[in-house]
Amino acid sequence: MSLSKKTLFVIQHTDSEFLGRMEDHFEGRGIRFNYLRPHTAPEQLPNSVGHADGLILLGGGPWGSAGTRDLPSLREETTLVRECLSRNIPVIGIGLGSQILAIAAGGSVEPSDLVFEVGQARSVVDDALNGFLPTEFPLVTYMRDRPVPPDYALVLAEDEKGRPALFQIGEQFFGFAGHPGAKRGMIEDLIMEFSESPDFDAANLDLVSQLQPEIEDALVGIMTGLIQKTGLMRNPSD
Repeated sequence: MSLSKKTLFVIQHTDSEFLGRMEDHFEGRGIRFNYLRPHTAPEQLPNSVGHADGLILLGGGPWGSAGTRDLPSLREETTLVRECLSRNIPVIGIGLGSQILAIAAGGSVEPSDLVFEVGQARSVVDDALNGFLPTEFPLVTYMRDRPVPPDYALVLAEDEKGRPALFQIGEQFFGFAGHPGAKRGMIEDLIMEFSESPDFDAANLDLVSQLQPEIEDALVGIMTGLIQKTGLMRNPSD
C-alpha cells in the first residue's frame, strides 16, 4: 500500500527565515509544506489547522513573546498550537516558534535580548528522537527571549549554558531554540531585513559557513528522528 502524502503548514514570521536545509528532507520524503506569511498578509493565518498533518512555526528575527517586542500574531498562533495539542497534530517550533509551543503547553518565556549565537548543543537523553539525535550538534540561534518548557516537558538537548536547546512535549511536539537547518544567507538576510539587529561578532557568520558540513550531517539524524516521532510517514490507519 502506498503512503498518502502529508501536508504541513509552515508559519513564517519574517521574509528571511524559512525551513532552510530542512526543505530537502521533507521533499525527499514526499512531505509537502505550505508557507503561511501572516506578517505580510494576516488573512493567511487560518482560524484552524484544518486538514494539515502538522504545523511548523519558524523564528521571528527581533520579534519575541515576553512583552518587549511581541509578535503581532502571538495570540492567534498560540491558539492554533493549543488546537494541535488537543488534536494530537504534530508541531515543530523553531526559535520564536519554540516559545509559542512552550506558552501553549503551559510553560512560559524568559525575557532576553535579541542575540545571534553559534555554539554546540549536547544530547542529555538516551535514545532521543528514537536514537537519531546526535550526541552533539551545531546550534545557530537568532532569537529574542527564550522558551521555558512546562515542567512535564522532556529536555532532549542543552546548550553550552545548560539551557534547553531541544525539548519534547508528549510524543509529537518539539521545540528547537536554534534553527537545525540554518544557512549563512538566512542570518545575513535577517540582519538586513530589520532596523534592529543584535550585537554580535562578525566571525559568527563565518563560523556558520564553516559549520555547514556539520549542520548537514546532524540534520540527517534529526530529521530522521523527527519524521519517525511525528508519524509524518505513516498512514492514518497504521
